[in-house]
This record gives sequence, structure tokens and C-alpha cells, in this order.
Amino acid sequence: MADPGPDLSDAAFLADFAELSEIGVTAGGGVDREAATPADGRARDWLRAWFDDHGLHCRVDAVGNMYGCARTTGGGPEAPYVLVGSHLDSQPTSGRFDGAYGVLAGAYAVAAVLADPPGGARYNVAAVNWFNEEGSRFYPSLMGSAVFAGKLSADDALDSFGKDGVTVREALNAIGFHGADAAPQASCYAEIHIEQGRSLIDEGLDVGVVTKNWTAYKYTITVHGEQSHTGATHMRYRRDALVGASQVVLAVRAVAAEFGPDTVLGSVGRMTIEPNSPVVVPARVRLIADLRALRADDLEAAHQSLMARVAEIGNDGEVSVDIESAALRPSSSYQDSGIALAGAVADDLGLTWCELPTMAGHDSVNLKDVVPTVMLFVPSVDGISHNEREFTSDEQMLAGVHMLTATTRRMVAGALEAAPAT
Repeated sequence: MADPGPDLSDAAFLADFAELSEIGVTAGGGVDREAATPADGRARDWLRAWFDDHGLHCRVDAVGNMYGCARTTGGGPEAPYVLVGSHLDSQPTSGRFDGAYGVLAGAYAVAAVLADPPGGARYNVAAVNWFNEEGSRFYPSLMGSAVFAGKLSADDALDSFGKDGVTVREALNAIGFHGADAAPQASCYAEIHIEQGRSLIDEGLDVGVVTKNWTAYKYTITVHGEQSHTGATHMRYRRDALVGASQVVLAVRAVAAEFGPDTVLGSVGRMTIEPNSPVVVPARVRLIADLRALRADDLEAAHQSLMARVAEIGNDGEVSVDIESAALRPSSSYQDSGIALAGAVADDLGLTWCELPTMAGHDSVNLKDVVPTVMLFVPSVDGISHNEREFTSDEQMLAGVHMLTATTRRMVAGALEAAPAT
């Protein structure tokens, strides 16, 4: 009897997803797999074994990006690849779907194309797990895909310090994923992800086809005060960095409110207090903040408003405020040909769909700047994400896997080869 090959059924996908979700599982049913932690290392070991079991050759590059590569053409292993993937790393306390669903869906799509390649296949194919998409342990986010896209050097990424004082290089070595393999040459890229918003679930749709990314400013801000005794320093003599930092937090929220509901989003997601003692007035507070908007002119107006508000905080005299960095991630469109391809696939599969922008950042935001890229969403129940209660149903996940597989097969056959990078 002929070998039937690996099981790529819907049931196998759900079983694999459940097994992967147990790695780094939290008490609330989410996951804790920050980049290059032991839990992330175990998830990576699991994925490498999955690649091996399904006929995919695993490459690991210098910054820990993993590629499960397969030949579908006669062009040899160095022929260009259709890359399909997402990320396994998570926020400190996160849901089990964010990123990991896209990695496993990509792996299934690649294995299915390997098992049944399209006639006249023009490209090889590889599943990808990008390093440090989340940016919670190491900053900035989207790190592995930024190195791949040439936006960040490998050395700069490897020399980055995490919030625990460990460098990326040290952390990758500790889990055995500081690789030396060459990244495959990409012809194009596809990614599927939970929406992390309410559009699809509210409209009862199966799939979203992403058209563009929201633009964003990412800020690193340090507020400087003066360390002193909480019990022995008169209030009039205090220079409390935490009071100034709290004013910055409120300024970010006030800027978002200036523009009406959901036009501009703003938040401070991290605050590091020094020396962080219960009887010491804080000397320094470092904040990581962001502002986001769909329209570039709205974001620029919000940025100018924030700069003015921060200057006022410093001018009040109790603290000084340094904007250490204000990195702009511009908005740009996904290629029209990829949007049209995804829509045609959804129609052929009988899936309901719509076009929509992505408010959150994804590795595809980097990839679309260098190769034709398709970005797909599946619904997020109640729009919940970066939360243990994040949920997408089995039926919704499987519809996405079928959609991604069919899209990948057409990309391998050359459906996007004439599409220019944005």
C-alpha cells in the first residue's frame, strides 16, 4: 500500500493547534511565550519537529527566524520561495491564537502544497515563524521580519537588550536558535491572523482581506526627577518623576480624545520606574507609548499635539522630559493584485469576506514593502486580543486554513509574479 503521507486533515490541524497551545499555557487558558524564553524555545522545538515530520527542511537564520522549506519546482533549493507564516512569540499574558494560529495555518498550507503542488509550479514554498513580532521582551516589535526586509541590521537586533538585561544574541543562544542558515529568497508572502478587532464578527463574515496598515508613532520617553525620601522630603521640594510620567500618560489619552471616537488611538504600554522603592520618590520613569491613525495627516496632527503637551509638562519645572525616540511606521497599501487574488479565492471557496485595513502591526507590514504580500484575517470573537479570553472558533480557524492553502497554491503557480512591491 502506498504511503498516504502526513495527515493534513481538519481534525489533525485542530489537534496540533491544541497541542501547541499547551506550551506556555497560563491558568486562564492563554499562553506566556515571550520571545526567546524557555517556553518560546519549546514551541520552536515543537515546530521544528513538525517541519521534519511533514517533509519540510528547517532553516534558522541569525536572528532566529525559522523557515520550513520545500521544493515544488525544478529550480533547486535556491529558487525563490513563496513564504507563508506569522509568529509563535506572545505577550506576557496573551491569548493562544495571536500569531501561533498563523504559523500553524501557514505550515499546513505549505505541507498541502508540497503534497499536491500546482501544475507548472513556479516557486518553492516555505512556512515561517518570525522572531519577536510582539516586542514585549525585546524592543522594537516586528524584529525578525524587519531584519529580513532590510529595515534593521542583524547585529543591531542581536545586540538589543531585553527588559531583563539579556541581549537577543544571548537569549537565542540559550534556547538553541541563534542560527547561521541563509534566509530563503522570497518571491512573495502570505499571512493569516486573527483580526484582533470586531469588524468580521459584527458583520458575520468569514475572512478579511487587508488593504493597508494604520500609520503609527512609537515613542520612548524618559521623565527625569530627583530621588529623595518619601517620608522626609517636603512636598514643595519634590521632583517626582512618576508624577510627571503620569501626566504624560494622561497627555497621550487626551491627544486621542481630541480627534473623536476611534480616529486616533493612543496608549502607554510600558512604564519602568527607578529606583522603584516604596520609600523613595522616583528619580526616573521610562515609558513606551504609541499613537495610531488610519490617516497620515491625523497622526501628524496628533504627534504635534503630544509634543506640545509634553513640552508643557517639562516647562512646569518639577521634571524634565526627554523624547528619546519617535519612530514613524507609515501607512502603505498591500498590492492590488494580492487583494484581488484573495477575493477571488474566497469567492471560489464560498466564503463571505470584505476588505479592511489593519489597525495592529504584523510582520506582513514589513514584508509588503519588499515583496507582493497577501494579508488575511479570521474573526476574533468580541474583538478581544492580547488577553487570555481571545477566541476564534474551530470553524472560523478551519475556513482560514482552507483560504490560506488555496491562496498559497495560486501564489506558487505564479499568480503574483508580475505584482510590483509597494
